[in-house]
Amino acid sequence: MKALFIQHDHVSPTGWVGEALARHGFEMTEVLVVPESSFENPNVSFEFPDFNDFDLLIPLGAPWGAWDDACIGNWLQPELDWIKRALEAEKPVLGICFGGQLMARALGGSVAPGTKGEIGWTNIWSDRKDLVSNGPWFQFHYDCWQVPPGAEEIARNPIASQAFIYGRSLAVQFHPELNAAALKGWLDWGGAKKVSQDGQDPQILMAQTVAEDEASKQRTFDLVDAYLKEIAKLI
Repeated sequence: MKALFIQHDHVSPTGWVGEALARHGFEMTEVLVVPESSFENPNVSFEFPDFNDFDLLIPLGAPWGAWDDACIGNWLQPELDWIKRALEAEKPVLGICFGGQLMARALGGSVAPGTKGEIGWTNIWSDRKDLVSNGPWFQFHYDCWQVPPGAEEIARNPIASQAFIYGRSLAVQFHPELNAAALKGWLDWGGAKKVSQDGQDPQILMAQTVAEDEASKQRTFDLVDAYLKEIAKLI
């Protein structure tokens, strides 16, 4: 089986999700939309691969809002169209944070800046703990989606909707792929300033994430295993 990761920026490693898929023998392809040189100006041209060449699509997070056409520019609408066509073709999609927001927008929901951002390890309230546990899960976002027509919301917290199922696909607002190595990249590329602006200590958040690594890996393995078996029907 083949999995395609859409990495919207150069500091979005596949992390625990990639390791979980490797355990099932997936052949993984990673494509980078915005190169490091364009990080401050993401309006680049990009041609998305043929989704029919893959069994599973995983659009990852991004430091930009899925509502921000003006900032993202050239590739946002093409990716929305690409995801919509994939979902209509019943191709399994696991959308993570920005990727989940793209799913919501592609399916006729909406995405907008939230009233409050979420940064750090957060518990959620899940209706399907067999699929998505209550966490804690790592969050780093300022936006929220409106659950699209035909989708089933399965998790939320008082700030934002956290997960929905659509056919063979799953969108999550949090970052199951996140590990300490990934967080270091985020902090180094502007995240530390955002954490500080949120009233938190980046060094303590980093230490907490290191301490959480093994437990978060197992939570993600459990999520991916359940998703592949119960929703995507790939194992």
